[in-house]
Amino acid sequence: MFLFEDETFLRQFPPLRAAWAPRGEQARVPITGQNAKRVLFGALNPLTGHRVVLQRPSLRQEDFQAFLRLLRAHYPGRPLFLLLDKAGCHTAARTLQLTARLDIHLLWLPKQWSELNAMDHLWRGLKQHVASNRQYPTVDAQAQDAEDWVLDLSPRQALRKAGVLSRRFWLRSFL
Repeated sequence: MFLFEDETFLRQFPPLRAAWAPRGEQARVPITGQNAKRVLFGALNPLTGHRVVLQRPSLRQEDFQAFLRLLRAHYPGRPLFLLLDKAGCHTAARTLQLTARLDIHLLWLPKQWSELNAMDHLWRGLKQHVASNRQYPTVDAQAQDAEDWVLDLSPRQALRKAGVLSRRFWLRSFL
């Protein structure tokens, strides 16, 4: 089983994007002055469009290892191949030991080439549609909305937003 894996940070302070406002007026984005963050771990199957998402408070090796265990539970009994970047939590010695025990094989993307990761494209759509220009009452509410957005996409919508259906998708001939 081949999967793209990536993480994204959600901060209670909203990312600002282009927004409509009357001519000559600046768009207003009310905020509470409080900030918090959550991390969403996500994986995308480029053949089926199936997604797995996990909310965590941080991006530590323990958090990534929890996601690896979740992936193994979703895809039991067969080897998993994850295409991902070399974030510290991905390359930690204990993480690599766990991947060997779980029969998960990590395939590294080149540095600074996040556009090759289809899951990264889903996160961009998420930030545009869920997180931008508004602040949620709590970061947990925002994280839940974000997870729901990713999982509520149809498989075809997810593959389209991730760029997998493009004629120029870099792994098209492999899939």
